[in-house]
Amino acid sequence: MRLSRPFIQLPVLFDAERLQTEVAALPAKAWALHPDGLPGNSAARLISPDGDETDSVHGQMLPTKWLATMPYLRQVLAGFGVVWGRSRLMRLAPGAGVPEHADINYHWHMRVRLHIPVLTLPQAHFHCDGQTVHMAAGEAWIFDNWRRHHVENKAMAERIHLVADTSGTAAFWRFAHGQTPPRDQWPRVNWNPATEARLLTERNQRAPVMPAAEVQLLVEDLCSELTCATDAADARARAARFLTLMESFIFDWRQLCALHGVDGRARPEFLRLVATVREVATPLAHGLIMRTNQASALLVLEKRVLQHLIADGVDGEGP
Repeated sequence: MRLSRPFIQLPVLFDAERLQTEVAALPAKAWALHPDGLPGNSAARLISPDGDETDSVHGQMLPTKWLATMPYLRQVLAGFGVVWGRSRLMRLAPGAGVPEHADINYHWHMRVRLHIPVLTLPQAHFHCDGQTVHMAAGEAWIFDNWRRHHVENKAMAERIHLVADTSGTAAFWRFAHGQTPPRDQWPRVNWNPATEARLLTERNQRAPVMPAAEVQLLVEDLCSELTCATDAADARARAARFLTLMESFIFDWRQLCALHGVDGRARPEFLRLVATVREVATPLAHGLIMRTNQASALLVLEKRVLQHLIADGVDGEGP
């Protein structure tokens, strides 16, 4: 999700020592390697589809058996009053990092990632769009993951963050964007043994066919960021043709939805339109990028839009 600035620190503090105690009690088997195989990166899954050992973002999100052993961490998450998607403890080994990238996938279009550091030292740095912060233990941060960002743990100890995905409520966003009081006035959320946390978790089921209104939102958002990597006449001409193609795609998708509905029974018709758009867009998008993060326009079109228009497992294979 795009934010007004690279980093926003939420004016609330948590008991880092209590979090560290709960995390330290996890067995070694709770930690899994990073799904992309990044060296020195591992995670303990806390909220996942059906509470299983998976990194998928689709399905009924439920607490895992590891989160069940962490009552204070559950209180921390429940206290925000938001619906949580995939959530994990993310661990960086000493000297490890996360390479620079931007999160352009569909999942991130309307979600933000909350970071609550559990174990960290000042030598652990988070970089986003030219700004650098150290997120201290017990603090709470969100950041604009559409912008390019990377992480470095230059400390001689592990860095562990609670990271949890949410779209946020109106109250959450008022809290994030409101006037920040002096730090000594920030509330501190301590462990309350008398409170049983009630977590709200996503039911993230994909529709067989994406409704036309959401397709329009995604495509228009992409087009608003479109620019040319080089200011050349042929690039500007391709950009104009690409924008026309996207406008036509919205009209044609809307007509297919009006004719067939979105229950997936006419899936081949939608697949043909997707294939045509992909074929025509490929040469046009050469040299076209996103203004904010320099990502390839074709890659954003594919990963944020085309791959998610039609759910897998309905009348055959997906696009």
